[in-house]
This record gives sequence, structure tokens and C-alpha cells, in this order.
Amino acid sequence: MSQSDLIGLAGILVGLGVLIALAFRGWSVLLLAPIAAVIAALFAREPLLAHWTQTFMGSAAGFFAQFFPLFLLGALFGKLMEDSGSVTAIADFMSRKLGPRRVILAVVLGGAIVTYGGVSLFVAFFVIAPMAQNLFRSAGIPRRLMPAAIMLGTATFTMSAMPGTPSIQNTIPMPFFGTTPFAAPGLGAIASVIMLAFGLWWLQRQEAKAKAMGEGFGRGALPSAVMLADAESLRERATTAHEFDPAEILHGEQARTQPSFAAAAAPIVVVILVNLAMSLYVLPRVDLSFLARPEWGGVTPSAVSGVWAVIVALTAAIVTALALNVRRIPDLRATMDAGVNAAALPVISVASLVGFGAVVAALPAFAVVRDAVLGIGGGPLVSLAVATNVLAALTGSASGGLTIALDALGPTFMERAALIGMDPALLHRVAVISSGTLDSLPHNGAVVTLLAVCGSNHGEAYKDVFIVAIVGALIALAVVVALGTFVGSF
Repeated sequence: MSQSDLIGLAGILVGLGVLIALAFRGWSVLLLAPIAAVIAALFAREPLLAHWTQTFMGSAAGFFAQFFPLFLLGALFGKLMEDSGSVTAIADFMSRKLGPRRVILAVVLGGAIVTYGGVSLFVAFFVIAPMAQNLFRSAGIPRRLMPAAIMLGTATFTMSAMPGTPSIQNTIPMPFFGTTPFAAPGLGAIASVIMLAFGLWWLQRQEAKAKAMGEGFGRGALPSAVMLADAESLRERATTAHEFDPAEILHGEQARTQPSFAAAAAPIVVVILVNLAMSLYVLPRVDLSFLARPEWGGVTPSAVSGVWAVIVALTAAIVTALALNVRRIPDLRATMDAGVNAAALPVISVASLVGFGAVVAALPAFAVVRDAVLGIGGGPLVSLAVATNVLAALTGSASGGLTIALDALGPTFMERAALIGMDPALLHRVAVISSGTLDSLPHNGAVVTLLAVCGSNHGEAYKDVFIVAIVGALIALAVVVALGTFVGSF
């Protein structure tokens, strides 16, 4: 390795260090990402302004153009489901049906249903946490287990493994690999079962141990939504992690009455069915050859059809939610405004992380990193899993780490997969599951937000979050990589 490569690698590490350290302290990534990119370019003696305005902004703008519709529709749908009382109605239904003896299962499944149906993670946090507190207190289950139970239901298998999930993480690989939200459905289902079963086993084990030691719910109440939403440092961390700005939780007005369970669940059913129909039946039969013309970007249908399927599904769900709840929502305009505003900061924040990754990937020293990653034994699946895990861990963002990895290495992985006849759907599923493992380290915005919403701290509750969100996901990832390597995609 040459001296210039060593200096360039040092610049990349210094830039990452500045980004991670200050982001964890609540500094805005909108400021930190370009600063970190300029630091890396400075060490490499590359043109600073050119990397900022051309490399950084070009990549950030590309991410924004490609995925802003999904951030917009996802945030709007989540806010409509919150203010209409639909998320609360679904959570209450699950708690009534499962009863006081299966409190943890009720919380996990309640979170899983709403997030698999397209409701934003942070909306689910703010709605499910009060329900979980009441259930845990009545059952005498320690409150320190609340964050892990909510995390298991909202931010593990429904985010990265369930076939067809409309999460932004499951959408990002589609333009790179020409896949659909239902890529490798069998492997995704297996991974989902592993994450859910392992997480429930651990939480029920911890519940039994706590009861045997006489540990009850404990003291304390949930912090107010006003206090949480006004915490700027918490907001800055949260908006790089998922697609909803928690400050908008306060805006709009919630319905005074809940819809029936059927009315509450209908938009979620619409998301799933329309997504399935568009992905597997409608778009494959539509003539999209016009996309090859220059005025449409000269893209292949496979590069956009997956994103289009999710856009149509979320739009249909929004129309359904409005049709069923338009008279129930007290201030429809305020709710709609809050929903669309909630998408702005998250999409720009993640785009800034992507811009930083583009600058790093353009530096000469990055070739050393690329060769090291691609030189990992075990084939392209192992290399892809390691690269995505590391980048998601460093950025504290599943979507940011995933996009940086695919921007830098996606074409190379596609070439290697083509040489051995590997289905791109397998790359898709491994990449998405990998993005949802080490992203849940202590500095992750979703983790920090969830602990705050539950009135807990890292010392009390993070161990169980680590087990269900990271260990369980890593086990599922290892199984998927092994099956994909020896059996292929299914």
C-alpha cells in the first residue's frame, strides 16, 4: 500500500470519526456529512469544491429523486393512520385478543402488523409505547423489556425480511438489482420466523427470570410527547434512522373516537394486496419499453417497476384511509401537512449520508477498501453482508448504510453474481437483512428514540434490544446466506 493510500485511508477514517462522534451528540447530519466528505477529500488531495458540488450533491440529488416519493407517501400514510386512531385500534385489538397472559406477544404482533402495513416506525413507537406500558404494568412485567418488545415487532423482520414489506430499506436495492419487494420470498419468510421466534424466546425467558426474582414493572411514567418531540438532539438522531420526523408527531389532531378493527386494518390490507398485484401481475404485463427513450432517462423497466409498485400501494392505502376516516380526523389539513412535512428532513438527511459515501467511494484510497471487502472469502453474499453491516453500523442508519454500500459496490456484486448464475433476488434479500442488523448499535437514532419514548436508558434496556434486534437478525442472516449459497434463491 502506497503512502498516498495510507493518507487517503486516514482521511476516510477521520471523516467517519467526525460524522459518528458529532452525530451521536445530536449535531445535524446535514452539516456533518459535507464536512466529513471535505475532510476525506482534503487528506486525499482531491478537488474539494468539485467533490462537494459534483460528487456529493450529484449522488444526494440522485437518491432524493429516486426515493422521495416513498418517503413522502410513507410519512403521510403513517400520520393518517395515527390521527385517525387506526394504529391505536389495531394495538388495542391485539391486546384484547391475546389477553394479559400474552402481553409481550401482543405488543410484538401489534407493532408488526402496523409496520408491515406501511406505518412509519416512529409513529408506531409513539402509539404502541403507551399501550405497552399499561399492559406491562398490569402483568407485572419489568418496563426495561418494553423497548426490546417494541423493537422486535417494528424494526426487525417487518423492516428487512418479510416478503413485500414496503419499508424504505426493502425498496432501496430494487433499482440496483432489478428486483421487486417480494425478492426471495421463501428466504425472507424463513428469516422472519427466525427473528420472531428467537426474539420471543429471549423476551419470555427474561420475563420468567424477572418473575422468579420478584421483579415487577417498576416505577416511572412515559415522558410526554411534547418533551420528546421538542428534543432537538433526539430529532437529529432520529431523522437519519427512518422516514418520519418525530417533531411532526405533535402536529395535527387525533380522532376522538377509534375506528373499528376492520376499518383500521383495511388500509394495511390494501398496501399488501396492491403491492403484491403490482409487483407480480400488473407491471410485468405492461409495456414499459418507452422508458428506454432519452426523455425518460433511458432506464430499464426493472429499474423502476419495484419502486412504482410500492408507490401505487401506498397511494391506494392513503385513499382508503381517507375514505374510511375523513369525517373522524378533526383537522384533515393539519394532519396532511404534518405527514408530508415529516418526510422532508429524513430524506434529505439520508441523502446527505449517501453523498458522503459517494465522495468516499470516488477517492483513490477507496480501492483498497473495495478490494479488501471483495476479497473476503465465502462468495459475493458474504462480502455483501459484511460491507452492508459495517456501513450501517458506522452510519447508524440502515437505509444510509445500504445505499452507500450499493452505490459503491452494487454493480460489482451484480457482475460477480452473473458470472456464477446467482439470482439478483438473493443479493437483494441478503443486502436488506444485512442493513437491519448492526444498524441497531447504541448510537442508532431509532434505538435512542425508542428508549426515550419508553422512559428507559441504555443501561437498563439496551442489552435486551441488542439480543432481539442484532443477535436474532445476525442468526437469520447467517441462515439466509448459507441457504442462498448452497440452495439458491427461492
